[in-house]
Order: sequence, then structure tokens, then C-alpha cells
Amino acid sequence: MTTPTAAILGIDLGTTEVKVGLVGLDGRLLAMARAGYALDVGPDGRAEQDPGAWWSALGVAVRALRPPDAVDVVAIGVDGHGPTLVAVDADGVAVRPAITFLDTRAAAEGDELAAATGIRGWALGPLPAALWLQRNEPEAAARARWSLTTWEWLAFRLTGVAAAPQVPGQTPPDAGVVARATGLRVERRPPTTEMAALVGTLQSSSAASLGLRAGIPVAAGTNDAFTSYLGAGLTEPGDAYDPGGSAGGFGVYWHEPVEVPGAFVTPAPLPGLYSVGAAMAATGRALDWFRDAVAGGAVTTEALLEEAATVPAGSDGVVFLPYLAGERSPIWDPNATGAFVGLTLAHGRGHLTRAILEASALSIRHVAEPMLAAGVAVSAMRACGGPARSETWNQIKADVTGFPVLVPAVLETAVLGSAILGAVAIGACPDVPTAVRTMTRIERRLEPRAEVRGTYDRAFEVYAGLYPALRPVLQGGSR
Repeated sequence: MTTPTAAILGIDLGTTEVKVGLVGLDGRLLAMARAGYALDVGPDGRAEQDPGAWWSALGVAVRALRPPDAVDVVAIGVDGHGPTLVAVDADGVAVRPAITFLDTRAAAEGDELAAATGIRGWALGPLPAALWLQRNEPEAAARARWSLTTWEWLAFRLTGVAAAPQVPGQTPPDAGVVARATGLRVERRPPTTEMAALVGTLQSSSAASLGLRAGIPVAAGTNDAFTSYLGAGLTEPGDAYDPGGSAGGFGVYWHEPVEVPGAFVTPAPLPGLYSVGAAMAATGRALDWFRDAVAGGAVTTEALLEEAATVPAGSDGVVFLPYLAGERSPIWDPNATGAFVGLTLAHGRGHLTRAILEASALSIRHVAEPMLAAGVAVSAMRACGGPARSETWNQIKADVTGFPVLVPAVLETAVLGSAILGAVAIGACPDVPTAVRTMTRIERRLEPRAEVRGTYDRAFEVYAGLYPALRPVLQGGSR
């Protein structure tokens, strides 16, 4: 009889789908599956999801895993999108839909908490949304026992244990200060623990739902950006990554905290380092939107990418603003809308497609330049997720940003990063840095091309100037 391969189940609860992977202790991706769910958005800034749909999708995805050989799941690691609030009762049942990180209704509460604590942005976690909920839906808030993030919710559903993992060097907002300044019921936040610590083991009811054996150890997780850092192999100051997900973003490690307007600067998921990061709203979904809503779903993504590859750098003057769900970094305007600019009768579908690809790279450059101005240096950028399968797209990102682009062997870096946390939780690796070095590798490297740098410098100048010039239009009078 063949001995089963020890594997870790990595769970990545993304914005539009859950991805699960079976990962060997050496970092090899043995099997991968995914399942989607809806996002409920409204003109009032609402962006909510049903946690029950998350759980159903997780069950579908886990049961769809088909590794080539027998495996023994020895640990589970989790991550999720955020900061998202999942308010649940003592049994883990959501008292209302989750308020996702795309929801803009708690902006005032975020400012109020930042003023009280000195902590801003995603470092506040689910507190702004929890404060909004307490003030605007007091009956639902009263039914909640726990105010959880997505990764905390996953661990709670799996184990029955509520815990709030912290990355190395992270200090949560002072509960007393928060309570006195805002009246927020801070006791709804769970006890803190360390990222990659053991939260508990898979309880019988959850095991039955997922088709797994009970008793599997479950690691304390973190947000999907940080697990992507880990799975992409970032270890040193100057290591950067592009997650390639639905929302889009950029992050880089640095050796000290810096002040960067519009960016998140927090302790990184590795000791002694800081994460300088920016998150967009929909750059990753723009190509899917174009394929389905504009092209009518009659063409594949691969065919669109092939068409884009035949169009010269700069898309013959077409520029796309990817603000299809408002925008976060760097403009922070939830009412911004997208636009194609520079269209003529000479342009076709390939030009529009390439402009979308270039916009995802231009948006990275847009958030990276203030970081560079603050003294951060980028040695290379890992391109991750589904877009990194396209050499055309990878090369565009290298050319536009001027950063060498590294392509990891495992593109679903958040799944791999969650598995890394699982490996540490069970002692298969002594610590997170060792696990990152053991379980990740780079497959190829692309250098920026000097011959198109001028073209993209001009395109970036246009791109960066369009939002200020078009702001009265882009804010959408009907919203």
C-alpha cells in the first residue's frame, strides 16, 4: 500500500471566490479547486456578502479537490479578504451579512477611531464596521457575540474557537481607548494569539460538512495580502508583490516604517520588517468585466490576451481608468467611475483589452511612486494570481513599473501562504521565515524593456492626470 503524502489544506477566502489547495510540506501544489459567491453592492456604499454562501462554497471547493495521489491532510491554514466584519452569535451564526472591505459606509467611524487611537486603515481591522453596526443596526449588534475578520471566522467555524491572530510586532488598538472614545463594545473582539499559532482542531460538525476527518490542526491565519506575501516568497526589504486578485494591490517590505500618503504601513508578517502596501478596488476584475459585460462572454480571456499582445505598447493612445467599483489607493474616492479615453475609429477590441492590462500596471506605478519618493526601494516584484499566467501581462507590468518581475512557481500565493502558516502551526517548519524559504521558489524573471520606457512614461503622465481632470464626471452624477 502506498503511503499517503502529507499535505496542508490552504484556504483563501477571496472577494469573489474561495480557493483551496492541497500543498505538500515542500511547497508543491498537489491539487487546487475553487467556488464562487455573490457580492451585494448598493448605491449607498453597501458591499456585503453572506457568510453562509462562503461556507457552502468552501464545502464545494474542498470536495472538488482531486490530488493525483493519496494525501493525508495534516493541517489547515486560512486567510481571507479584509478588513471585513463578520458579526456572529455564540454558535457562529452570522447575525447579518458580512460588511466587506469594499463597503464605504463606515468611513466616518474609521476616521473617528483613527483620531482616538492613532491607528489608520486596515490596521483597525473590523472595528470601524463594528462601530457603524452598533450605531446603525443596534438590534443586530446586540445579537452578536463576536466581531470577527474573515480569517478569524474561518478558524471559528472550523474549530469552534474564537481567536484574533496578530502578526509579529502588531499591536491591536487599545480596547480601553476605543471604548471610552466611541462606546464600541470591544469585548466582542476575541482574545489575541499569534499568527501561525495553533487555534484548535477541526470539529466534527465542520469536518462532516467538508468531507474531512475531524481533529485536523487549524492554524491562526491572517489577511490574504499577508499570506500572498508569504506564498510569493518575500523575505527581504525591497521584495515586492502584485497579488493579481480581483481587487488589485501592491506591497513591498521595508526595514523601517515610513510615511506614505494613501498607503498602509504596518508590521509585516515576518519579524523586523514592515509592509508598505496599497489596495485598489477592481483592477483585477476589469478584464472579466470587459469579457462578460462588454464582449458578451463570446470570447475567452485567453483570446483577449492574444489580441492584446498584437497591439503596440501604449495601446495606440487608449488609456483606461479601472475605477469600476470606486477606487481605494491612491485616490480614495468611492464614487469614482471608470473610463476609456482616447478612442478613435481606428481602435478595436484588442486596443481596449491592452489598455485594461496596462491600466492594472499603471495603477501599480501610481501607488508605488509615492513609496519610492518616501525612500523605499523595490528590488523586484512578484506577479501572482491568474494574470501571472500571461507573459504579455507580466511583461507589461515590468515595462510600465520599471521593476523586474518574478513569477513564482505557485501562482496562487495566498493559498500557499496559508499552507505555510499550517506548516508552522504543526512544527513541520520551526518558524515562518524558514517555512517561506523552504516552501517557495521563483520560476522565471522578466526585465523591463528600455525601448518602451518612454512610451509608458508618457502613458503614465496621462493616466495620473486623468482623474483630477475628469473628477466631476467620474464621480457619477447618478450615484
